[in-house]
Amino acid sequence: MPLSNEALASLQWNDQGLMPAVVQDVNTREVLMVAFMNAESLRCTLDSGEAVFWSRSRQELWHKGATSGNTQRVVEIRIDCDADTLLLLVDPNGPACHTLRTSCFFRTLDQFSAEAKHY
Repeated sequence: MPLSNEALASLQWNDQGLMPAVVQDVNTREVLMVAFMNAESLRCTLDSGEAVFWSRSRQELWHKGATSGNTQRVVEIRIDCDADTLLLLVDPNGPACHTLRTSCFFRTLDQFSAEAKHY
């Protein structure tokens, strides 16, 4: 998946050099997770064919599933109309969420609100 330097430069990165990446299962179309990418993680993703993100908490590249085995083979990458958000269509090798659920979006806002009352 080649990407020219001109195309990379024309993407609308935020002031930290990041952009959100929505990850969707290519077969079920379920939204699995949202992460952030920078130019380096996008290049790594294109080179390897597997999702690589930028970890904001660790300030380093994060190859999704490198430790758990729950990698995400990238089938297609789309860009939104403003060129400031990526959509990765992936073939997941296991759950996307660290809770071992298929998707990170397993709770409704009402469920979250009810849980928050207990803290």
